[in-house]
Amino acid sequence: MKVSTKGDYGVRALVELAHHYGEGPVQSALIASRQEVPEPYLDQLLTTLRRAGFIRSVRGPQGGHALIREPDDVKLSDVMEALEGSLAPIACVDDPESCTKSGGCVQRDVWEQVRDATRAILENVTIGDLAEKEREFNRNGGRYYI
Repeated sequence: MKVSTKGDYGVRALVELAHHYGEGPVQSALIASRQEVPEPYLDQLLTTLRRAGFIRSVRGPQGGHALIREPDDVKLSDVMEALEGSLAPIACVDDPESCTKSGGCVQRDVWEQVRDATRAILENVTIGDLAEKEREFNRNGGRYYI
């Protein structure tokens, strides 16, 4: 799986919203500034995230965007699938009928293991986890310690 700027910036936006969870809507200009994401592109991503059920958007001068669920309930696997699509490294893993060697491909098992391992890792990380890591990183003056 290769993560595009869509996935990267979308996760950054959700992390910023996690920092403000329960405080009301956050304007996209603030999200863009703090997470270093171009605002026009961010607006497109926020639409995708709203349609996927991660955020709600409020119009008007006091409007903005807010997480719908607790940050610790938003799995990175769900976010990446909403933004990037399938976690499979090759199309035939999700659609065996698309493979010209269907039923006789020696690689298929490997690609399924890659997908499953990727999913397992991403399911164990939440937007809340990433927000906490970012808070810790900022408390330590830009250094992250394990």
